[in-house]
Amino acid sequence: MTKHRLYTTAFSSVYPLYVTKAERKGRTKQEVDTIICWLTGYSEQQLATLATDQTTFEAFFAEAPDMQERRLLIKGVVCGVRVENVEDPLMREIRYLDKLIDELAKGKAFEKILR
Repeated sequence: MTKHRLYTTAFSSVYPLYVTKAERKGRTKQEVDTIICWLTGYSEQQLATLATDQTTFEAFFAEAPDMQERRLLIKGVVCGVRVENVEDPLMREIRYLDKLIDELAKGKAFEKILR
C-alpha cells in the first residue's frame, strides 16, 4: 500500500500555511506555535528547527516527544471529514492539528482550543 503524499511532505512546507491562515484572521504565529507545542510536546526551540528542516509529517508525529492525551477530545469536521472517524492513526494526528488551527483561525477562545 502506498503512503499518502502528505506523509512524505516536509512539515516545514506546511507550517507557513498554518501561520498564514491564522494571521489572516488576526491571530499570531506565537498562538500557532503554542498549539503545535501543546499537541506534540515539542519545545519552541525544537519547533523552530522543524519549521526549517526537511522532517516529514510522518517523522514529525512519530518523533513527537509527548503527544497530548487530551487530543482525543478533538471532534469536528476538517476538509469534509469527521476527525474522530479517521481510521489511519497518522492521518488522524494530522487532522487533529488541522482542526486546532481551524479553530484558532475561526476565533475560538484559546483556552477552549487547548481543551
